[in-house]
Amino acid sequence: MVVLFDLDGTLVDSVYQHVLAWREALEEAGIALSVWRIHRRIGMSGGLFVQALLRETGHQVTTAEAARLQRLHAAAYARQVAQVRPLPGARELLAYLSQVGMPWAIATSGRIESARTALDILGISSDVPVITRDQVQHAKPDPDLFLAAAERLGVAISASVVVGDSVWDLLAARRARALGVGLLSGGYGQDELERAGAYRVYQDPADLLRHLDEVGIRVAE
Repeated sequence: MVVLFDLDGTLVDSVYQHVLAWREALEEAGIALSVWRIHRRIGMSGGLFVQALLRETGHQVTTAEAARLQRLHAAAYARQVAQVRPLPGARELLAYLSQVGMPWAIATSGRIESARTALDILGISSDVPVITRDQVQHAKPDPDLFLAAAERLGVAISASVVVGDSVWDLLAARRARALGVGLLSGGYGQDELERAGAYRVYQDPADLLRHLDEVGIRVAE
Protein backbone atom coordinates (compact mmCIF):
# COMPACT_ATOMS: atom_id res chain seq x y z
CA MET A 1 0.00 0.00 0.00
CA VAL A 2 1.03 3.61 -0.66
CA VAL A 3 -0.57 6.97 0.16
CA LEU A 4 -1.08 9.68 -2.48
CA PHE A 5 -1.78 13.18 -1.18
CA ASP A 6 -3.34 16.21 -2.76
CA LEU A 7 -1.56 19.40 -1.64
CA ASP A 8 -3.72 22.54 -1.36
CA GLY A 9 -6.36 22.14 1.35
CA THR A 10 -5.06 18.67 2.20
CA LEU A 11 -1.56 19.32 3.55
CA VAL A 12 -1.39 23.13 3.46
CA ASP A 13 -4.04 25.69 4.40
CA SER A 14 -4.05 27.50 1.05
CA VAL A 15 -7.53 27.06 -0.46
CA TYR A 16 -8.78 30.53 0.42
CA GLN A 17 -5.58 32.18 -0.81
CA HIS A 18 -6.24 30.48 -4.14
CA VAL A 19 -9.87 31.65 -4.07
CA LEU A 20 -8.86 35.27 -3.50
CA ALA A 21 -6.14 35.02 -6.13
CA TRP A 22 -8.67 33.76 -8.68
CA ARG A 23 -11.08 36.56 -7.77
CA GLU A 24 -8.31 39.11 -8.30
CA ALA A 25 -7.41 37.55 -11.65
CA LEU A 26 -11.03 37.50 -12.83
CA GLU A 27 -11.64 41.08 -11.73
CA GLU A 28 -8.52 42.22 -13.56
CA ALA A 29 -10.03 40.62 -16.66
CA GLY A 30 -13.30 42.46 -16.06
CA ILE A 31 -15.23 39.43 -14.79
CA ALA A 32 -17.17 39.66 -11.51
CA LEU A 33 -17.87 36.39 -9.72
CA SER A 34 -18.75 35.64 -6.09
CA VAL A 35 -16.06 33.97 -4.07
CA TRP A 36 -18.31 31.04 -3.10
CA ARG A 37 -18.67 30.14 -6.77
CA ILE A 38 -14.89 30.24 -7.15
CA HIS A 39 -14.38 28.04 -4.09
CA ARG A 40 -16.64 25.33 -5.48
CA ARG A 41 -14.20 24.80 -8.35
CA ILE A 42 -10.91 24.86 -6.44
CA GLY A 43 -9.05 21.59 -6.98
CA MET A 44 -9.94 21.24 -10.66
CA SER A 45 -7.33 21.66 -13.33
CA GLY A 46 -6.77 25.31 -14.21
CA GLY A 47 -8.19 24.96 -17.72
CA LEU A 48 -11.39 23.26 -16.59
CA PHE A 49 -11.63 25.71 -13.71
CA VAL A 50 -11.60 28.73 -16.00
CA GLN A 51 -14.05 27.16 -18.43
CA ALA A 52 -16.47 26.23 -15.65
CA LEU A 53 -16.38 29.62 -13.96
CA LEU A 54 -16.77 31.58 -17.14
CA ARG A 55 -19.63 29.36 -18.27
CA GLU A 56 -21.49 30.50 -15.15
CA THR A 57 -21.08 34.13 -16.23
CA GLY A 58 -22.11 33.41 -19.81
CA HIS A 59 -18.68 34.58 -21.00
CA GLN A 60 -17.05 32.66 -23.83
CA VAL A 61 -13.33 32.29 -23.20
CA THR A 62 -10.66 31.81 -25.83
CA THR A 63 -7.54 29.73 -25.29
CA ALA A 64 -5.50 32.93 -25.05
CA GLU A 65 -7.87 34.40 -22.43
CA ALA A 66 -7.74 31.23 -20.36
CA ALA A 67 -3.94 31.28 -20.42
CA ARG A 68 -3.93 34.95 -19.40
CA LEU A 69 -6.27 34.24 -16.47
CA GLN A 70 -4.00 31.46 -15.26
CA ARG A 71 -1.00 33.81 -15.42
CA LEU A 72 -2.91 36.49 -13.50
CA HIS A 73 -3.91 33.91 -10.90
CA ALA A 74 -0.32 32.73 -10.48
CA ALA A 75 0.87 36.31 -9.92
CA ALA A 76 -1.95 37.05 -7.46
CA TYR A 77 -1.33 33.81 -5.55
CA ALA A 78 2.36 34.65 -5.27
CA ARG A 79 1.30 37.78 -3.37
CA GLN A 80 -0.86 35.71 -1.02
CA VAL A 81 1.46 32.78 -0.41
CA ALA A 82 3.18 34.27 2.65
CA GLN A 83 -0.07 33.59 4.53
CA VAL A 84 -0.04 29.86 3.74
CA ARG A 85 0.65 27.47 6.63
CA PRO A 86 0.81 23.68 7.02
CA LEU A 87 -2.49 22.20 8.14
CA PRO A 88 -2.58 20.75 11.68
CA GLY A 89 -0.76 17.45 11.77
CA ALA A 90 0.47 17.57 8.16
CA ARG A 91 4.18 17.41 8.94
CA GLU A 92 3.61 14.85 11.68
CA LEU A 93 1.52 12.63 9.39
CA LEU A 94 4.13 12.63 6.64
CA ALA A 95 6.93 12.03 9.14
CA TYR A 96 5.05 9.11 10.66
CA LEU A 97 4.44 7.46 7.29
CA SER A 98 8.14 7.78 6.50
CA GLN A 99 9.04 6.39 9.93
CA VAL A 100 6.96 3.24 9.48
CA GLY A 101 8.15 2.72 5.91
CA MET A 102 4.87 3.59 4.19
CA PRO A 103 5.64 5.08 0.74
CA TRP A 104 3.84 8.31 -0.10
CA ALA A 105 3.74 10.91 -2.85
CA ILE A 106 2.06 14.21 -3.67
CA ALA A 107 -0.19 14.76 -6.69
CA THR A 108 -1.47 18.31 -7.19
CA SER A 109 -3.48 20.08 -9.89
CA GLY A 110 -1.27 23.09 -9.32
CA ARG A 111 1.67 23.86 -11.51
CA ILE A 112 5.16 23.58 -10.11
CA GLU A 113 5.58 27.36 -9.63
CA SER A 114 2.64 27.52 -7.19
CA ALA A 115 3.33 24.13 -5.60
CA ARG A 116 7.00 24.77 -4.85
CA THR A 117 6.35 27.21 -1.99
CA ALA A 118 3.88 24.82 -0.33
CA LEU A 119 6.39 21.99 -0.62
CA ASP A 120 9.03 24.19 1.02
CA ILE A 121 6.61 25.13 3.81
CA LEU A 122 6.08 21.44 4.52
CA GLY A 123 9.80 20.69 4.31
CA ILE A 124 9.32 18.12 1.55
CA SER A 125 12.67 16.68 0.52
CA SER A 126 13.72 16.30 -3.09
CA ASP A 127 13.47 12.50 -2.95
CA VAL A 128 9.68 12.58 -2.42
CA PRO A 129 7.77 11.97 -5.67
CA VAL A 130 5.75 15.09 -6.57
CA ILE A 131 3.46 15.08 -9.60
CA THR A 132 2.19 18.49 -10.77
CA ARG A 133 -0.10 19.66 -13.55
CA ASP A 134 2.95 20.25 -15.75
CA GLN A 135 3.68 16.52 -15.90
CA VAL A 136 0.35 15.04 -17.04
CA GLN A 137 -2.04 15.51 -19.93
CA HIS A 138 -5.11 16.10 -17.78
CA ALA A 139 -5.52 17.15 -14.14
CA LYS A 140 -8.36 16.44 -11.71
CA PRO A 141 -11.07 15.25 -11.93
CA ASP A 142 -9.22 13.08 -14.48
CA PRO A 143 -7.15 10.39 -12.76
CA ASP A 144 -3.84 11.14 -14.51
CA LEU A 145 -2.09 12.75 -11.52
CA PHE A 146 -2.77 9.86 -9.17
CA LEU A 147 -1.96 7.26 -11.81
CA ALA A 148 1.38 8.96 -12.44
CA ALA A 149 2.12 9.18 -8.70
CA ALA A 150 1.41 5.48 -8.17
CA GLU A 151 3.58 4.61 -11.16
CA ARG A 152 6.41 6.74 -9.74
CA LEU A 153 6.19 4.71 -6.53
CA GLY A 154 6.14 1.49 -8.52
CA VAL A 155 2.78 0.19 -7.29
CA ALA A 156 -0.62 -0.51 -8.81
CA ILE A 157 -3.11 2.32 -8.35
CA SER A 158 -5.50 -0.22 -6.78
CA ALA A 159 -3.01 -0.53 -3.90
CA SER A 160 -3.13 3.22 -3.25
CA VAL A 161 -4.98 5.39 -0.74
CA VAL A 162 -5.75 8.86 -2.14
CA VAL A 163 -6.16 11.64 0.43
CA GLY A 164 -7.83 14.85 -0.75
CA ASP A 165 -10.04 17.70 0.41
CA SER A 166 -12.21 18.34 -2.66
CA VAL A 167 -14.82 16.43 -4.61
CA TRP A 168 -12.47 16.68 -7.60
CA ASP A 169 -9.77 14.74 -5.72
CA LEU A 170 -12.22 12.00 -4.82
CA LEU A 171 -13.75 11.79 -8.28
CA ALA A 172 -10.23 11.38 -9.68
CA ALA A 173 -9.49 8.70 -7.08
CA ARG A 174 -12.68 6.84 -7.98
CA ARG A 175 -11.88 7.02 -11.69
CA ALA A 176 -8.38 5.71 -10.94
CA ARG A 177 -9.88 2.86 -8.86
CA ALA A 178 -8.00 3.93 -5.73
CA LEU A 179 -9.38 4.12 -2.19
CA GLY A 180 -10.44 7.71 -1.49
CA VAL A 181 -10.15 9.42 1.90
CA GLY A 182 -11.56 12.91 2.38
CA LEU A 183 -10.47 15.80 4.61
CA LEU A 184 -12.76 18.66 5.65
CA SER A 185 -9.84 21.12 5.71
CA GLY A 186 -10.54 22.43 2.20
CA GLY A 187 -14.09 23.58 2.95
CA TYR A 188 -16.20 20.82 1.39
CA GLY A 189 -18.78 19.09 3.58
CA GLN A 190 -18.63 15.47 4.69
CA ASP A 191 -21.71 14.49 2.68
CA GLU A 192 -20.24 16.00 -0.49
CA LEU A 193 -16.97 14.14 -0.06
CA GLU A 194 -18.75 10.87 0.66
CA ARG A 195 -20.97 11.23 -2.41
CA ALA A 196 -17.85 11.82 -4.49
CA GLY A 197 -16.42 8.52 -3.27
CA ALA A 198 -14.71 9.02 0.10
CA TYR A 199 -14.43 5.79 2.11
CA ARG A 200 -13.76 7.81 5.28
CA VAL A 201 -13.76 11.55 6.03
CA TYR A 202 -11.57 13.24 8.67
CA GLN A 203 -11.20 16.82 9.82
CA ASP A 204 -7.57 17.41 8.82
CA PRO A 205 -4.22 15.58 8.64
CA ALA A 206 -4.00 15.44 12.45
CA ASP A 207 -7.36 13.67 12.63
CA LEU A 208 -6.30 11.24 9.90
CA LEU A 209 -3.09 10.49 11.79
CA ARG A 210 -5.15 9.46 14.82
CA HIS A 211 -7.24 7.10 12.69
CA LEU A 212 -4.74 5.54 10.29
CA ASP A 213 -5.85 2.06 11.33
CA GLU A 214 -9.27 2.77 9.80
CA VAL A 215 -7.72 3.02 6.33
CA GLY A 216 -5.55 -0.06 6.78
CA ILE A 217 -2.29 1.61 7.80
CA ARG A 218 -0.77 -0.08 10.84
CA VAL A 219 0.16 2.21 13.69
CA ALA A 220 3.04 1.68 16.10
CA GLU A 221 2.23 -0.47 19.12
